[in-house]
Amino acid sequence: MKASDADILIIPGYTNSGPDHWQSRWQAKLSTARRVEQAEWSKPVRADWVARLVEEVNAATRPVVLVAHSLGVPTAIHAVPEIAGKVAGAFLVAPPDVANPKIRPKHLMTFGPYPRDPLPFPSVTIASRNDPFGAFEHADDIAHAWGSLLIDAGESGHINGESGHGPWPEGTMVFAQFLSSLPPVRRRTEASD
Repeated sequence: MKASDADILIIPGYTNSGPDHWQSRWQAKLSTARRVEQAEWSKPVRADWVARLVEEVNAATRPVVLVAHSLGVPTAIHAVPEIAGKVAGAFLVAPPDVANPKIRPKHLMTFGPYPRDPLPFPSVTIASRNDPFGAFEHADDIAHAWGSLLIDAGESGHINGESGHGPWPEGTMVFAQFLSSLPPVRRRTEASD
């Protein structure tokens, strides 16, 4: 699949992704990418965030590719029962351990625990070995449950602007490979009309 064949939904996490974040850069570069805007970035409510994502998926005119970071990951996973038929794939980066009572702010725990059902579409999960919001072992466990390909990002912090991942060229390459691995979109021909 080519990027132009998909509606690429950028799903930021807690407090949104700033202008230097790789998600914002990708949104600016990919003509079919758009951000899932939340009404409340600093006091997220799981039901509201999930409902907003479902709205955006339902508004899509092409197959959807999800690009979630941090709290955007559980948002996407909790939405799966309502969006599965329209999603071609998911690129899940730095999933936080939202069931960990040590997570701050504490209200982020309302996004946990993660559903553990296998995802009905291809996915990649990228996790860091020193992410302050989620242990690598946790990411490994949930990626395995989802049937997601886990990519070890080494010691990359939370894979955001603060950890030096503004441009994130390695992520761009992995995303391009992931997109190319998705089945191409079949175009209707006049003969089949």
